[in-house]
Amino acid sequence: MKSAILAVCLAIGLAGTASAQEAPAWSFAIHGGAGVIERANLSPEQDADYRAALKVALEAGGKVLADGGSALDAVQAAIETMEDNPLFNAGRGAVFTAAGRNEMDASIMSGTDLDAGSVAGLTHTRHPIAAARAVMERSPHVMLAGDGADTFAAADGLEQAPAAWFFTERRWQGLLRTLRDQNLPIPARPEGVPVPPQQGAALTDQPGMPPLNERKFGTVGAVALDQQGRLAAGTSTGGTNAKQWGRVGDAPIIGAGTYASNRDGCAVSATGDGEYFIRATVARDICQNMALLDAFDGTASMAADRAAAEAVCLMRRTGTDCSSFDQNALLAATNEIQDVEELGGRGGVIVMGLDGVPAFAMNTSGMYRGAISSDHPAEVAIYGDEALRP
Repeated sequence: MKSAILAVCLAIGLAGTASAQEAPAWSFAIHGGAGVIERANLSPEQDADYRAALKVALEAGGKVLADGGSALDAVQAAIETMEDNPLFNAGRGAVFTAAGRNEMDASIMSGTDLDAGSVAGLTHTRHPIAAARAVMERSPHVMLAGDGADTFAAADGLEQAPAAWFFTERRWQGLLRTLRDQNLPIPARPEGVPVPPQQGAALTDQPGMPPLNERKFGTVGAVALDQQGRLAAGTSTGGTNAKQWGRVGDAPIIGAGTYASNRDGCAVSATGDGEYFIRATVARDICQNMALLDAFDGTASMAADRAAAEAVCLMRRTGTDCSSFDQNALLAATNEIQDVEELGGRGGVIVMGLDGVPAFAMNTSGMYRGAISSDHPAEVAIYGDEALRP
């Protein structure tokens, strides 16, 4: 918990900032959402499709970094592949609002200078993560929302797409089911989309599409450390199914769903119950606490905190190696997810430190995730009992 980390500060006092380690290599990690993701919910074909899609994203980001490109470029390249894949709730696979629209959010942040950009409520920009970066680099603002964000993206030359581009039958049927369950009005089917299936026809699970009973928090994200030692993070989402009233979650909120700071030695992308991640300022807290952990490493209090975190890890499926709590990123991430759970929220995070070692933490049964580096080939995982390399 945060209290355990903050207690060290109160007892010892801040003696200095964490010293940044020189990265021995580039490193990259991604996620495609966390939630109730269990083997019983995915057919073997769907399992294989998700793993293949995660590897495509990893390799897109990894190629940028291997070629000497920037962490920001790697984050954007990987997220764009997921925004174009209907398996993920971002871009083309975005869920619908109660009004039958796709409203997409994204954010990106550079760790070297704390520069950041985000967008909310996009309806026509093909790659929301590109729009977020354009806000960061080519506007005086940090966040744009609604029609104005689309207008800015179009003026900047970013590709615009009709509503039919983002439409998928699976997401539409998921919307109709939710609206009927909540006794809410059914919106008109968007113009220009394929004809609906015949009445009474079964929409069965199919390869290349998310499962019909999907119960996950739809967000994609990436964190990167490049060969120049620069950190970056990005997140993109379609939000929550059947959302109303212009609801915005944590994905476009800098400090909640996305954060990167070379000074703190940390880059974070989150996925989960957005309202709780906003309240807990998850991404910023993880980075701040990583810096504190680095500053106070080796103390008795910190050793006790690590032991407590390892005990929590062993009690639940976390998708991590529970013996690796000497890694400050994992400890900070696990503590923060525990704070989210105490508020009533669910979800997960991916974290990258200056040592190039990715960390994954969640309080859900699964999270689509993966990692690649100059020292390790692409590796992906889905279920909570699968451990990726620390």
